[in-house]
Amino acid sequence: MGTGRFAVPLGIRIGVEPAKAMADIAQKRGIEVYEAKAEKLLFDDSSFDFVLIVVTICFVQDPVQALREAKRVLKPGGYIIIGMINKESFLGKLYESKKKESKFYRHANFYSTRQVLDWLKNFEFEHIKTCQTIFKNPKKITAIEPVKEGHGEGGFNVISAQKDV
Repeated sequence: MGTGRFAVPLGIRIGVEPAKAMADIAQKRGIEVYEAKAEKLLFDDSSFDFVLIVVTICFVQDPVQALREAKRVLKPGGYIIIGMINKESFLGKLYESKKKESKFYRHANFYSTRQVLDWLKNFEFEHIKTCQTIFKNPKKITAIEPVKEGHGEGGFNVISAQKDV
C-alpha cells in the first residue's frame, strides 16, 4: 500500500501497510488501511476482485508467501496486478548499484520479471500478460514513456494474471 500514491488514482479504497508513517499518509488520502504484512493478510478467502501490488514485491520478506496470500484473498476469476522494477533491466541494475545511498531502496530485494512469472505459474494463475515502460534513465525523461507489450526492455514491468475460476 505504501502511501496510497498509486491506489488513489485507481479508486482503490482498501489497503495493507505495516509501516505506520506510510499508513497515515494513505489514510489521509482516503484509504482504509489495515496494519498487516502482505504475507499474512487479515481478509477472508475470496474477498476481492483484484489485488494490486505496486513497487512492493521488492520490499516483502517472503514474496512467494505474499503471492500465496494474494491468491487466497482473490475471488475465482479475480486478477492480480503487479508493478515492479525488473532486476535484469537497466533500471533494476541502476537502483541496485545505488542501494547503499538510497533511503528508499536500501532494504529492497529486486527480482526479475521472469522469476515473478515463474512464481505465478507455480500458483496456477492463468491469462498472464506483461507490459513494460521506462526505457531510459528517469533523470532524462521529459515526456510520458511509451508502454509496450512484453518484458525485457523496460525498467518498470506490469504483470497481470487471473485466478482460476
